[in-house]
Amino acid sequence: MSASGKQLPSVIEEQGASAVIVGHFNEDDVYFTKRPYGMSDWLITYTLDGSGYFLIDGEERFCQAGDVTVMQPGVPHQYGTRQGGHWHFVWAHFTSRISETNLLPVQKLLIHAVDNASARRRIGRAFKRLASDAFERGTYWSELCENTLREVILLLAQRHSRPLDPRIEEVRHLLSSRMREPVLIEELAREVGLSPSRLSHLYKESTGMSIIDSLNDMRIRQAAVLLEHAGRSATEVAADVGFENYNHFANQFRKRFGVNPRQYKRRGAANPD
Repeated sequence: MSASGKQLPSVIEEQGASAVIVGHFNEDDVYFTKRPYGMSDWLITYTLDGSGYFLIDGEERFCQAGDVTVMQPGVPHQYGTRQGGHWHFVWAHFTSRISETNLLPVQKLLIHAVDNASARRRIGRAFKRLASDAFERGTYWSELCENTLREVILLLAQRHSRPLDPRIEEVRHLLSSRMREPVLIEELAREVGLSPSRLSHLYKESTGMSIIDSLNDMRIRQAAVLLEHAGRSATEVAADVGFENYNHFANQFRKRFGVNPRQYKRRGAANPD
């Protein structure tokens, strides 16, 4: 129900769905949708190419490739393709069953520019899955779509709760994805367009850790998981996570957990879940 007392429309109900409805549009500049009283559904979009606009409270705002928008229910609005262009985007209407929206900033319209390459790839893959599940309509398609939307919203909430320079986000992704490989700060710096000294300073300033300390922390935390669940020896685990020297691995592990890797493994075996 809107402030004017009118029953707000629901795209989900109009389409005969119960919790989520998804579309994939590529529209020229004659496309627009106008809802003077808003709607009872949430709306999320992800722009693949081109540009769209949202008109809310007389203010026009734009989205472009890589942007995610989230609009609350009950917001009078108009949106469409910007004049002279096209708008290629995936959209979804969903209900308040997806309570993770409570973690987002309280805004009528949130426009989030995904300016980090790895985050953009991850969110892009999520929207691709969303569209695929919605169009195939296989078993539990609606639940799968809801879970994907939760993933996207949690990723947005994470980025808003702990904003990092996108170059630092990219370095953290590169470290986690190349954990077993030798890491050269010069190579990381080249990939994110910074000098090695500037990257090292910015990384420490942003995270409180050096790049090498951060990498070792990732490796040690992964090693603990492998020791508990993979049935591998401490020596094998050290190699699995990228340590060439076992003694260095054992020292780092002891600093993090207070015991050496073999003791940690025995302790886990003695106290199974």
